[in-house]
Amino acid sequence: MRNLIDGFIATTNAIDFEVTLALFADDAVIDDVSVGDAFVGRDGIRTYLDRFFAGYHTVSALLSVEASGELHALARVDFTGDFGHEIGILQITVNSDGLIERIDADLE
Repeated sequence: MRNLIDGFIATTNAIDFEVTLALFADDAVIDDVSVGDAFVGRDGIRTYLDRFFAGYHTVSALLSVEASGELHALARVDFTGDFGHEIGILQITVNSDGLIERIDADLE
């Protein structure tokens, strides 16, 4: 799980969204309470990445990971960008193939 999260952070920081999207299941969801919307499927996740990572020049740094079994983890992430600085919490669920199935995101 840690490698998957590290890969997500590295590829979003590099704005390499094709590689980022390959980390997700086809029907994955990012539900981000802080922006008030859920993004469904790879097309929705692409929109999310374009809007909130590329659009705001977001750079992320992983602060901590707490695994909860093999399929769930809670990541605390430092985000900086055009919006300023925020600490986020990502509740990540992966499927049996090791792909991200869901991220529930919020800010501290």
